[in-house]
Amino acid sequence: MFTFYDWAYGISQIAAGFLALVAGLLAIWIFGIIRPHSMLAAWRYLLAAVVLFTVEEVLGALAAFGIYSTPYLTHVIPGFILAFLIAALVKQIYVNKGCA
Repeated sequence: MFTFYDWAYGISQIAAGFLALVAGLLAIWIFGIIRPHSMLAAWRYLLAAVVLFTVEEVLGALAAFGIYSTPYLTHVIPGFILAFLIAALVKQIYVNKGCA
């Protein structure tokens, strides 16, 4: 029999996975909109980080339910997310200085 904690944990994992999927789909849609705008070049990296976050959340939900677990992807993907966030920050600094 499942306890209240198990139910709450399962529902929160499903909700987090669903919301991450919505965020990933919105990021892909926005990526197509910002493509022609050079002033929004940093957003490309930021949206790539959001898509990778979606992958990380879905993998986390699958691991929480015991469907699929990978011990190394949950450490590698956040590293790529951090790299994309740093690249977005550097690109935005270049855009603000007028180097774009």
